[in-house]
Amino acid sequence: MIYDNSLWFQDIDLVLENYPEFKDLAGSSILVTGAGGLICSALVDILIRYNESHQDTIEILAGARNLSRLKARFGDFCDRDYFVFVPYDANNYAMVIPQAADFIIHGAGNASPNKIVKEPVETMLSNFAGLYTLLQYAGQAGTRRVLYISSSEVYGKNNDTSPYKETDYGYIDLLSPRNSYSVGKRAAETLCAAYSDEYGVETVIVRPGHIYGPTASKSDNRVSSAWAYAAANGVNIVMKSDGAQIRSYCYCLDCASAILKVLMNGENTGAYNISNPDSVISIRDMAEIVAKAGNVRLLMELPTEEEKRGFNPMSNSSLDSTSLQALGWRGIFDATTGFEHTVHLMKSVS
Repeated sequence: MIYDNSLWFQDIDLVLENYPEFKDLAGSSILVTGAGGLICSALVDILIRYNESHQDTIEILAGARNLSRLKARFGDFCDRDYFVFVPYDANNYAMVIPQAADFIIHGAGNASPNKIVKEPVETMLSNFAGLYTLLQYAGQAGTRRVLYISSSEVYGKNNDTSPYKETDYGYIDLLSPRNSYSVGKRAAETLCAAYSDEYGVETVIVRPGHIYGPTASKSDNRVSSAWAYAAANGVNIVMKSDGAQIRSYCYCLDCASAILKVLMNGENTGAYNISNPDSVISIRDMAEIVAKAGNVRLLMELPTEEEKRGFNPMSNSSLDSTSLQALGWRGIFDATTGFEHTVHLMKSVS
């Protein structure tokens, strides 16, 4: 388990030391959907670490489809009084959540390139209808605020090479099934704003860049996750493009701290890019850092047509994080440190 490596707790403690406002959440309850995922499991780990060192705890309502997988991920922490399993499926639009939550962080949904290609309908519906179910629940339960985890893919294609600001929307081909993910995210963001306007439920939105870390599942086929696992296992990395595409990479714990910062301090119906300025690099740069961390080789190979279908169409998806930083957030882990820690920690879960 990831908890067998003390480096993980050291990284979490760095986050807690730099963000003392976690204490403002003490005594409240947070429903986290997708609690076992790359981003939200890191967020849950921060909340767990806080609870383990404080008497006034934060109730964690861990929304996921499968309790056994949560237990495999969080171990004995699932048995703590502050940890409550909430059966949640973003594709089950009629489900009822019995517990009331002060805050909701909605991170459930399909983000796997392979699944997006194979299940474009479910990908789109889980983003939009799954969020609608939660917004209804929030209104009935008196939830103080809902945070929706969107994506940098909402920006589409833009010929400008400068980092995207929150208002820089580009072109998206509406008739491409691959864009069910980006279009679904766009629609869900509008739903947040519309629901807040019509029904008074406070909503905030975050748009993460390319998030990576040891919390990725072994089946995660996003290149940053797949390559990091390969390097952790001593397997050479195979890159199937020239790697020139620019991405905003962000370590999962930095992303989690940004989410909690926006949850507490973001403007109602506002959207915030999550990007560490120290980690805006090309895919090739990322691959070289990962290969060096695992002491493996970086190889080149042509992609299959099926693999091409799953590629992110954006050549530049770097993000401007000025709005987020204005809230007082700063990334702690630059690209080299974050990927080195990721490869090191993945050896504990490989």
